Amino acid sequence: MVSFALVGCQNDPSPKIETQPSKRPNILLILADDMGYSDIGAFGGEISTPNIDQLAAGGVRMSNLYAAATCSPTRSMILSGVDNHRAGMGTMANNQTAKQLGKPGYEGYMNYNVVSVAALLQDAGYHTYMTGKWHLGNTEQLSPKARGFDQSFALLQGGAGHFDDTTMFSAFDKAWFRENGKRADLPDHFFSSEFYTDKMIDYIKTNQNDDQPFFGYLAYTAPHWPLQAPQDYIDKYRGKYDDGYNALKEKRLLAMQELGLVKPDVKIIPSYTPETADWNGLSEQDKKNKSREMEIYAAMVDNMDYHIGRLLDYLEKSGQRDNTLIIFMSDNGAAGADNGKNKAFPQQWIDANFDNSYDNLGKIGSYVYYGPHWAEASAAPSRLFKGFSTEGGLKVPGIINFPGKLEKYKGQINNQFMTILDLAPTFLDLAKTKHPGTNYKGRKVIPYTGKSAAAFLNGTSDTVHGDQYTMAWELRKRASVRKNDWKMLKMPKPHGSGDWQLYNLKDDPGEVTDIKIENPEIFQEMLKAWDDYVIENGVIMAEE
Repeated sequence: MVSFALVGCQNDPSPKIETQPSKRPNILLILADDMGYSDIGAFGGEISTPNIDQLAAGGVRMSNLYAAATCSPTRSMILSGVDNHRAGMGTMANNQTAKQLGKPGYEGYMNYNVVSVAALLQDAGYHTYMTGKWHLGNTEQLSPKARGFDQSFALLQGGAGHFDDTTMFSAFDKAWFRENGKRADLPDHFFSSEFYTDKMIDYIKTNQNDDQPFFGYLAYTAPHWPLQAPQDYIDKYRGKYDDGYNALKEKRLLAMQELGLVKPDVKIIPSYTPETADWNGLSEQDKKNKSREMEIYAAMVDNMDYHIGRLLDYLEKSGQRDNTLIIFMSDNGAAGADNGKNKAFPQQWIDANFDNSYDNLGKIGSYVYYGPHWAEASAAPSRLFKGFSTEGGLKVPGIINFPGKLEKYKGQINNQFMTILDLAPTFLDLAKTKHPGTNYKGRKVIPYTGKSAAAFLNGTSDTVHGDQYTMAWELRKRASVRKNDWKMLKMPKPHGSGDWQLYNLKDDPGEVTDIKIENPEIFQEMLKAWDDYVIENGVIMAEE
């Protein structure tokens, strides 16, 4: 069903690989974790992000970039180049239902039915480096080293303390890390964004004087909960959010409209979050606590930007910046998890193991997240946030910066559709190599399903997918199909009706008004596209 061109020759198990370094660019993918659409300055945010904004000013903002609804499905799609239901992350690890357990595509790790783009770039003569969050398998055989990275320092689980190895989940005693495949401990004076940047710089330095380009995958854990940041960064935002999340929604919307990211007639949609409280109805202490949560979150984004600046500065001083493609994006929409209401990190466990007194919030030993109301502000005017197949869960901020390229779009906003499935084939094209098709070193693999954006990046095409494209998503029975401007969405209660609904995103970006009755032919086309997607990708819906 998914109408993407395949990259490579499906029948040739040993494609010709060009290992000559001439003009092949370095490739650096920087992935933020759970960062909302409008958090950075270039996308309308009030958070100080001068280095990311500089990337946008010298590159292009992709306003219609789509990921998966949660982190590990996105990561599997980025690296495998195929739908998460085929790559092993049909749902999050340990979330498989009885009907899904043991089924292909629901392994809970990136399976060996796919070949990592890192492995193919490694075969093509690239140095390959990875630092940060992996979340695609815990064993050495499933580690970054086993999937094509020369050097790596990886957090294996979905999150951790940012100052130490405190676990994010009640089921673990602590977070796990691997360096080059082997279990590793954290150094003293650790802070996540600083350390992962240091490691990436160190890895690149080891080979900076040879003739081989590099592929770097820098997967920050900021601003994923537990929210923690250096105190001086938190202090920068003291009082910044005292007007509350509804005021922030309006401020962000106005900023995005002024930038041209959102049309002038778009309005803030009603909250879809149950038990949403009016800010003015909160107690003064609750307002104080919730303001502090957002202050810490902003501090994490600000601090991440600072460390991105350090990496950019190193690339510039080492003479590598002009030959480096940089892509910056978030892995999914803003995280709207509500404090203590998830069985993986229940309130009783938080209360028993962490100090969430006001003075300790954001410091080592605290465990807090900013909840659904701030997440809605980060996602507005889109509907909902991480975990949902709505625009607020799937559409992410994206920046492409490629020195000497994209000159006609420099500093602009590009509204064309693009997906994370397009990244792997793009990287291979730029590396002048190909996917092997259906056979990789003697094992059967699935060809990439995205479409290379290399022609767009090189200025020989104005588009990646043209005017006709189809894409579908599913996670935890929350499903959607997008076909051009049409979007079909199915959401279980209480966040949806439980039935398929149809929207036109051009007129209704907030997915508010169901128009399937008025458009029966389009609705039937979308249903057919969904059925094709289920069959092609082996989707097994969770039990009702």
